[in-house]
Amino acid sequence: MARPLVEEDEEKPLDPEVEKVRKKLVRFIVINLGILFFALMVVIGALVYKARNAPPAVQPAGDFQAPAGEPISGDIVLPVGAKVVSQSLSGNRLSIDAEIADGSRVIFVYDIAERRIVGRFAIRNK
Repeated sequence: MARPLVEEDEEKPLDPEVEKVRKKLVRFIVINLGILFFALMVVIGALVYKARNAPPAVQPAGDFQAPAGEPISGDIVLPVGAKVVSQSLSGNRLSIDAEIADGSRVIFVYDIAERRIVGRFAIRNK
């Protein structure tokens, strides 16, 4: 095979107008890549900052800690003469259906975590 001529291997200089456009394009690419890199570093920095300064995980207000191996105990104080008809447990809330001394019925809602009655609902007929 014949070797190509040396003149064909050498690049010919570009037209001055084309060279101006090429320089503008290279500058545009460099500036945009710089901005993109800077924005990426800002996002990564914000993620690292947020991860380091995140507040510790807080347990939900409804959770309570019981000593290991020991049952939870406490007193629920109902009015004098009240008789418990039924009860129901949902999460940390205990619903107590009671008949009080005058014969009417009342539902007490007791929060186990706060250890207090949080609601009292009288049951009446219209």
